[in-house]
Amino acid sequence: MKTSFQELISSTTPTVIDFFATWCAPCRMVTPILEDLKSDLGDNVRVYKIDVDQNPGLAAQYHVQSIPTIMIFKDGKLQWRQAGVQSKATLKNAIATLK
Repeated sequence: MKTSFQELISSTTPTVIDFFATWCAPCRMVTPILEDLKSDLGDNVRVYKIDVDQNPGLAAQYHVQSIPTIMIFKDGKLQWRQAGVQSKATLKNAIATLK
């Protein structure tokens, strides 16, 4: 079963979306940060990676012009967005403000 993007972001649990590309060096730096974030927050956060090369329409829909771009959604609404590598503390703080 393939889940739509709208279904992914419609959760009441904060959902972190990492728009990335496999060839992007800074994007590779984000992966361990997101893994640590998920490890720290467990079921209190959902984390997904979206490859912009495989999903150009979605990247265009959300006006992703540089990667990595990290977005946090809750209840289907974009709550936070930032381009570039973000620290785990920055992401945790952004998620904490949503509750």
